[in-house]
Amino acid sequence: MRTSQPTRRGLLAASLAGFAAGAAGQGCAPGGRGKQLSVVCVGGHPDDPESGCGGTLARYSEAGHKVSIVYLTRGERGIPGKSLDEAARIRTAEAQEACRILKARPVFAGQIDGATELNSGRVADFTKLLAAETPDLVFTQWPLDTHMDHQVAGLLTIRAYYALGGGFRLYFYEVDAGSQTQGYRPTDYIDITSVREKKKSALFAHKSQHGEEIYRRHHELMENFRGREARVTAAEAFVHLYCDTSPAELPLL
Repeated sequence: MRTSQPTRRGLLAASLAGFAAGAAGQGCAPGGRGKQLSVVCVGGHPDDPESGCGGTLARYSEAGHKVSIVYLTRGERGIPGKSLDEAARIRTAEAQEACRILKARPVFAGQIDGATELNSGRVADFTKLLAAETPDLVFTQWPLDTHMDHQVAGLLTIRAYYALGGGFRLYFYEVDAGSQTQGYRPTDYIDITSVREKKKSALFAHKSQHGEEIYRRHHELMENFRGREARVTAAEAFVHLYCDTSPAELPLL
C-alpha cells in the first residue's frame, strides 16, 4: 500500500507516456519517453480486451507502440447452435478484424471457452507465452469476476508476473462493471475520447456477440461514468498492481 494516495483527478493520465514511464521510477519495468513499449492485453475471450481496454490499446498503437492482444480462448462456447470448432473459426476471424482496427497483433493461448484451467502446467505455458512478448506494460482482467474464464485470465497473468520477477507494469481492467466485474476501485484512468469511435469499431467487429447492443447497454455507460470521474468525456479505468516496496501504513497503526 502506498503511504499516500494521489487525488482521483491526479490519477488521470494526461498522456500515455506519463502512464507508462513511471514504471522505470518504481523499479517495476523498463520504459519511458522515447522508447517503443511492448504493450500486452490479456482477455478470457475475443471481445473482452476490446470492451474493457480497447480505447487505451488504440491510443498506444497510435502513439507508435507495439500492441499485442492475448486471447485465452477462441470463444468456442459463445455462439448458440454452433459447434466448438465452428464458433472458434467465426470468433477467431472477428478477433483478427478487431486487432486489425486497433493495429494490434492477436495471440491465442489455446484454452477452451468455459473449460479454462489454472494449474502449474497452464501457468508455465502462459508464462512462456507472455515472456515471448517481452512486455513493458500488461493489462489483464480483474480476477474478482463472476465469469470463471475472466478469473483464470487474471490469475494466470498474476502468476506469470511473479514468475517473471515482476518485470513489467501490471494493470487490471473491468468488463461489465457490477454484473461481472466485482469490488473494483480504480487507481488510474485513461482519456479515450479521441479514440472512442475506433474502440467501437473494434468491438462491433464481434458481430456474433452483438457488439453494438453490448456497447449501448454496458460499455458506453461505463465509459461515460469513468469519464465523469476523471473529468473527461470518456475514459477507461484501471487498477494498478503496485510494486512499491516501502513500508505500508494502515489506518490507526
